[in-house]
Amino acid sequence: MTPDILTAVGRPFLLGLVLALVLVPVSRMIARRVGMVAHPRHDRWHRQSVPLLGGVGIALATFLAAVASGIADDIPVLLSTVMVIFVVGLVDDVLAVKPFTKLIAQIALASTLVYFDYRLGWLDSRLLDSLLTMLWVVGLTNAFNLLDNMDGLCGGTALVVSTTLIIGLLTGASQDVAGPEVAFLAALAGAVAGFLVYNFPPASVFMGDCGALFLGFSLAALTLNNDGVRGSRSDVLSAIAAPVFVVLIPIFDTTLVTVMRLLSGRSPAMGGRDHSSHRLVAIGLSERNAVFVLWLLAAIGGAIGLTVRSATQGFSLLVGGLFVILMAMFALYLGRVRVYEEAAETLEVPSVTPIPGEFMYKTRVFEVLLDFGLISASYYLATRLQFGDDEAYLRNAEVFYGSLPLVVAAQLVAFFAAGVYRGIWHYVTGRDAARIVAGVVLAMAAAQTVMVFLSYLSADLRMVFLYYTGIAATLVILSRASMRVLARLFR
Repeated sequence: MTPDILTAVGRPFLLGLVLALVLVPVSRMIARRVGMVAHPRHDRWHRQSVPLLGGVGIALATFLAAVASGIADDIPVLLSTVMVIFVVGLVDDVLAVKPFTKLIAQIALASTLVYFDYRLGWLDSRLLDSLLTMLWVVGLTNAFNLLDNMDGLCGGTALVVSTTLIIGLLTGASQDVAGPEVAFLAALAGAVAGFLVYNFPPASVFMGDCGALFLGFSLAALTLNNDGVRGSRSDVLSAIAAPVFVVLIPIFDTTLVTVMRLLSGRSPAMGGRDHSSHRLVAIGLSERNAVFVLWLLAAIGGAIGLTVRSATQGFSLLVGGLFVILMAMFALYLGRVRVYEEAAETLEVPSVTPIPGEFMYKTRVFEVLLDFGLISASYYLATRLQFGDDEAYLRNAEVFYGSLPLVVAAQLVAFFAAGVYRGIWHYVTGRDAARIVAGVVLAMAAAQTVMVFLSYLSADLRMVFLYYTGIAATLVILSRASMRVLARLFR
């Protein structure tokens, strides 16, 4: 990294940091004087009154740092839209506007970005890609707003995401100078870092909707292409997966809350202390440790996003798929925590217990889908082990694609016949592990029999099946033992 790039990133970061360190306490003082204070409520986590409007300090620090860095004229559309969404959030903090009013404003601003050729570039159809871009921007904006549910969580996650995006833009740039988007991200990261000084648990100020909407919209906009055409990367999976992994935690938290509220017969739009952070506290973590866990997962997701961005398609598929599977198991573990009992909904830290076994039976469809992913990943990894480098694999790719449906079908049927789906994850035993091994062996015997009948079985494929047996049995057993492992880890 050249000195020019370091200066282009470091200067706006330091400006944003210093300005936020000054403006956030000023905003806090003003909020306290005008009565803009968040009081404890049964559906909110904090247990004491905390001033709002910390987001005013974040937005003003970012904007002033961007202007002082001389990039305002280079990104007028981005700066204009993010400041408008900030104003929308500020009005909501002051007047509590209706949700559909905020949604209309978000859609209008997302449409403005699309009009000026800010798009994801995931689809060849400009119409479909534009609609998907608007959905992405609106969804991420609200996801960050929902993530603002515990001291330091939203701000820290935004700092991780912005840092990851800076690295991605710098490593993906062909020029020796940083563009205006990088400078804006640096100013944003500095402002958020300054805000975290006052928002780190226990927080003395909240960012409010003006800060959460500003951060979510800004980071969503900065994951878009600004050339109006489909991304130039040949690996479509990496082009899609990279931004998804970078902002995975807001997506993860929003999805978990929405699904669990629907399964519990509650409206997804209602507030509550049922987010991923709250569930981590419910199983015994302190608030700080719960926030640290989600920061760490955000950093891992960002690292994987950078990895799949530059890796080969096959490696992207394997790494990304396995991480998604791990996060799905983590979601299932958190979903087992009871957070909707009336007795638990007090102003104290809730004393909750895992949901009994009946809930696990409702997840049987998820269990089958998880096995589908593990089977596919295991068979792909076994094929790569057998055929070695990319060139050898590509020569034998038809073997993999031709036999994969047979392996998946045989394995799922064998698991059913072996009784794998009769157990409960939380109580997995050695007998359950034996059933998994028996199911894998049975599936491979059946698959090889069919291959012989079709005259399709070769020495290479026999070795693939041998590798698969060990890999699949190990991954599926580990997935079933994950509940106990996570319980012990957090305990």
